[in-house]
Amino acid sequence: MAQKAVQIDEHTNQHIFTGTEVEFLKDSANRFTIDDIQRADKEHRFTKNDDYYPESRPGIPYWYKVKLQVQDSRTGVPAVIEFFDQTTNDIVAFMPTAKGTYIQSRSGADLDFTNRLYDHKNFEFQLQHLPEGSYTCYFRVKPKDKVNIIMVYRTVSFFIHYALTEYLTYGLFYGIILIFSLHNLLMFLAVKKRRYIYYVLYILSVGLFEMSTDGIAFQYIWPNAPGWNQYAYGFALFSLSFFALAFTKELLDVRENAPRLNKIINIVIVLRSFYFVYCLLFNKSLFYYKFIEFIPLAIAFITGISIWIKGFKPARFFVVGYAFLCLGFIIKALAALGYTRMLPGAIGNYSLGMGFVLEMLFLSFSIGDQVRLLRRQKEEAQDATIKQMEVIHDLKDSINKELEIKVAERTREVNEKSNEILKQSHIIEMQNIELVTINQQLQDQASEITRMNVLLENDNIQLKTNIEKVTDARALSTELTFEEFSAKYPDQETCNKFLAGIKWVGDFACIKCGHHLYKNGRAPYSRRCSKCNYEESVLYNTIFQNNRIPINKAFYIVYLIYTTKGKISSYQLSEKLNIRQSTCWQYSLRIKEVLESQKRNKKSLQQGWSKLILNTEPLTVKI
Repeated sequence: MAQKAVQIDEHTNQHIFTGTEVEFLKDSANRFTIDDIQRADKEHRFTKNDDYYPESRPGIPYWYKVKLQVQDSRTGVPAVIEFFDQTTNDIVAFMPTAKGTYIQSRSGADLDFTNRLYDHKNFEFQLQHLPEGSYTCYFRVKPKDKVNIIMVYRTVSFFIHYALTEYLTYGLFYGIILIFSLHNLLMFLAVKKRRYIYYVLYILSVGLFEMSTDGIAFQYIWPNAPGWNQYAYGFALFSLSFFALAFTKELLDVRENAPRLNKIINIVIVLRSFYFVYCLLFNKSLFYYKFIEFIPLAIAFITGISIWIKGFKPARFFVVGYAFLCLGFIIKALAALGYTRMLPGAIGNYSLGMGFVLEMLFLSFSIGDQVRLLRRQKEEAQDATIKQMEVIHDLKDSINKELEIKVAERTREVNEKSNEILKQSHIIEMQNIELVTINQQLQDQASEITRMNVLLENDNIQLKTNIEKVTDARALSTELTFEEFSAKYPDQETCNKFLAGIKWVGDFACIKCGHHLYKNGRAPYSRRCSKCNYEESVLYNTIFQNNRIPINKAFYIVYLIYTTKGKISSYQLSEKLNIRQSTCWQYSLRIKEVLESQKRNKKSLQQGWSKLILNTEPLTVKI
């Protein structure tokens, strides 16, 4: 039942601890010491690992132990035990010594980079020069997020060789990214196409993401900012998704080639932005769920396939590039779950980076293919233009020849006709003389007609004046019906115009300041003082002020009361005008008062009913 010990001999330069080679103990109370752990080990309280790699739960300390069986051939060979996952927050190692004691050391993502044993992106713990024998190493691991515990034994010499090779690979990878970025930045400055700047920002986001997850950024860019390093990759992932979709829209002209997919891409960009803001402000641990980036990458991949099927040739390289990226994403996810044991470790660990490199390569091919396509279209357009110009030139020569022939024929015809015109001109000259004579006669007749029109116009004006006088005289002598009265005062416009004529028959004077200049007010026929801006209604200070019935009916009431000298009753008024009797009664009462007032003041009632209107005490009638 004892834990299986890993044999360390002259052939063991590296060993990855997997399966039952690792045992763990959960420290829920976070209180175990190394003495407690050793007692728990003797009591067989550790649990064997059934997975390929053991997992650690967020926020809960776990103790892990591995056993080493050092052979005599490896006595005194310096070695390290390395933890792969750079996001593990806190690791406390208890490394055995030849005397049977333990040396405690600490590392993790919560500490500054300068606290590490080696200037390396992973966490390393030194194994002492151990003689032949069996040894147990204990590790206390406390992550903030769920991580795979990948522990590796390496000799120091092999570790140095491995690290140099790894960093050389990183240098090539990030060098490729910089070269692609500079090339496309120069393309953007040259042609001013947005697809190039989006592509630059996309591949720079890829580089920042890889540097954040590999630990290179923590080592070289922000070594003293472990807090920021915990979620820096979240910013890189967001910008990666955002600029990937923006580049997809520009490169493939999604708005024109696939309008529905364009709307979907816009929605995904908005949702991804909201998710990023929520993670940043409320729950940074959600940045851990990196698989969500598969959604925008899948949308871009599907968009490329759809547009390629429609015949847009540059999309074929785009699809191939994203196929490699999706393959790398899937291999990376399977490696994290421990399902890539049959593949070499380098492929499992660096599949996503290789996918990005291949994707960048084929996206560059896609951009170049589009440039070649545009160049070909331009050349075809130029050839078509040249052919068209040749056709136009030939047509121009043919037309010029035809025009020369026609001009010669036309010249001959013109010369012949000019002779005829000379003959006709003499005849026309004689006819012009006759026309001048006739025109003079017509002018004399027109003058006579104009004089007669003036006389007729004067007679017409006199006739209209006489008709109005007859109508006014008839109105004074006999009672007109409402239909006859309405013929002269048919609507409010006519009544207001009539009121304005008799109210301001003299000069205008503002009732507020006495100023005599005015301009038209807002209401019809009202006047606004040009000095104080007071606006006076045409009904103000007349008997119709506060009027609530049609103004022509109010005119007719005054007319009836005037012509009947106040003898008409309110019931008769109500029947004639279809107005309530009470309203007619109030009108007749006030108008009769004005009649009586004129009689008392000995004013002539022969001046007409309209003189009753200019009354300073208005009617206060409510219908």
